Amino acid sequence: MKFAASLAYVDPTEFCEIARCADENQWDTLVVSDHLVYPEKIDSPYPYTPDGETRWDAEAPWPDPWVAIAAMAAVTERVRFLTGVYVLPLRDPFSVAKAVGTAAVISHDRVSLGFGVGWMRDEFRLTQKRFEDRGRRTDEMIEVMRTLWRGGMVEFHGEHYDFDRLQMTPAPTRAIPLIGGGLSKPALRRVGRVLDGWISDLHTSDELESIISEIRAYRTEFGRSDEPLQIIAACSDAFGIDGYRRLEDIGVTHALTMPWMFYSGAKATLAQKLDGLKRFAASVIDPMSNR
Repeated sequence: MKFAASLAYVDPTEFCEIARCADENQWDTLVVSDHLVYPEKIDSPYPYTPDGETRWDAEAPWPDPWVAIAAMAAVTERVRFLTGVYVLPLRDPFSVAKAVGTAAVISHDRVSLGFGVGWMRDEFRLTQKRFEDRGRRTDEMIEVMRTLWRGGMVEFHGEHYDFDRLQMTPAPTRAIPLIGGGLSKPALRRVGRVLDGWISDLHTSDELESIISEIRAYRTEFGRSDEPLQIIAACSDAFGIDGYRRLEDIGVTHALTMPWMFYSGAKATLAQKLDGLKRFAASVIDPMSNR
């Protein structure tokens, strides 16, 4: 199993120091979250809490993920970067393909695009993107981006995007992994049908086992059962080496956590965050890597 650290709600001025520390201490991936804005009044209920309230307040930082990833890539050599999750249909596929492809080139292929279709209707109104067809547009955006990332002259003719031969440079030298978020049937079927993996919200181990089984069933349906499947999961009831081994047994490939929370809590200073990365690596990552 590999380990990923979430940078959600972390001061972005701390990102580069955290990235250097993760790079030197066996962490596989850093995960950057995404929202454009925080409206004072949010009309859409948050789908991942019982009361529909968000887990963060208006002051929580949401830096542009690809600017942040490029900055961290410039000061590291090994650690990978993932968006968890990027609200894809808020954007157009050309801008996303350009940003992600450039980050892949700068980082020497250390980026993955984790994305969802979004839940906050308010953001879609601001960007003048239709909320109702966001799933269908997302499916087509995946095709467009993969076409552009092939390099050379390409064309595409679809329902939402249509263009004659053109070229986007620089093009990544390796396929960029696409990791889907979301819990709906269409979201999980999309993982089974065309994506490289799935990234969870916060779940129990039993919930994760059920979701992973559903994804595997879809991959079998679409003839992809033999292909690698990344599962990046945050778990609410699995801790320590034994807990992470249980997750590994049900198919989790990357355990997603905030290690400083175990030692210093939500208000950890930068020094405490760095200490948490090191302590977790010494007590969990290293023993699991050498078992």
